[in-house]
Amino acid sequence: MDAFAIYRLPHTGHCTLVGQDGMPMALTSLTALNHEQGYVIAPFTVDESLPALLLRPDVVKQCSLDDVAAMQELLFHHDGKGLPLQPSSREDYHNDFCKFHHAFSSSGLHKLVLARSADVVHHGTNPVMLFVKACKAYPEAFVTLFSAPQCGTWLVATPEVLLTRDGGHWRTIALAGTMPYSEPLPQWSDKNVQEQAYVSRYIGDCLSHYSRDVSMNGPYTTRAGILAHLRTDFSFTINEDVAVGEVLDALHPTPAVCGFPKQEAHRFIMENETCDRGYFSGFSGPLNLDGNTAFFVSLRCMRIMEERYRLYAGGGILPQSVEDMEWRETAAKMQAMLSIIEEYSHELQ
Repeated sequence: MDAFAIYRLPHTGHCTLVGQDGMPMALTSLTALNHEQGYVIAPFTVDESLPALLLRPDVVKQCSLDDVAAMQELLFHHDGKGLPLQPSSREDYHNDFCKFHHAFSSSGLHKLVLARSADVVHHGTNPVMLFVKACKAYPEAFVTLFSAPQCGTWLVATPEVLLTRDGGHWRTIALAGTMPYSEPLPQWSDKNVQEQAYVSRYIGDCLSHYSRDVSMNGPYTTRAGILAHLRTDFSFTINEDVAVGEVLDALHPTPAVCGFPKQEAHRFIMENETCDRGYFSGFSGPLNLDGNTAFFVSLRCMRIMEERYRLYAGGGILPQSVEDMEWRETAAKMQAMLSIIEEYSHELQ
């Protein structure tokens, strides 16, 4: 297969393999997904240089984790379009944080999301086994391993729904605010509460233009591995004259991975952020496959390359943010993938 995706939906016991012969379709607009079918891989910013990809479902196969574990030799593993830029250094992050933090005093921005990356060297890897380990470690997450010549190979174990359908009902969530999980959980800071409110407000406003019967539940605390987040659930019905690509185009990227106001924040990030996000903080998932449409934001992810893994994380920056605390938050988020790498490396010794 020239391109494939294996995915496991949250709290399910089986996986789905989607494979394609030939290059996936490259799309420069999410509205081009209207009335299409396949597996979607979208970057943070969709454009001609970094398109959304639609894998044609030449092969669609339901399988167990045991079945998946035996597939490494069957799946062609791509390194993609060469290595991305160098990973973010601590100095890069410091310089970016200063620019982002200063922007609040000279613009109408209320929130920005600052991303960074870090590399872990390996001496041989098995991406399929890493996928299996991620499924076992994070049963509540959407776990996917996808690979195509245009994007390379990525492993994702994300807690964040972008847009899913259950029959005629659709749902999305606002997920923002992060702290290490513990019992009892400390009280949420004003910064986290405010950050979550920005995301919820934006999503509610978007849905009001494209849907009806919108209901909201939250915010409440939810656990994702070693982290806790603030979450608000939305359920709704998409209007008859609206197609799914239009809703995706309005929602993505949400303020949870971009900022608020969204357009101004996105422009600032593209002009000032050092990190080459690529497909980090984009989204992926099945579109009209066996009745399933389920898109999840590509967080808690890494790109798997020939001699190294590249881990990604981001965090919301508000005027009251403190650099060292934000740096530690991104390190905690990277631990989701790092723990999988460490377990796999330990078994090889």
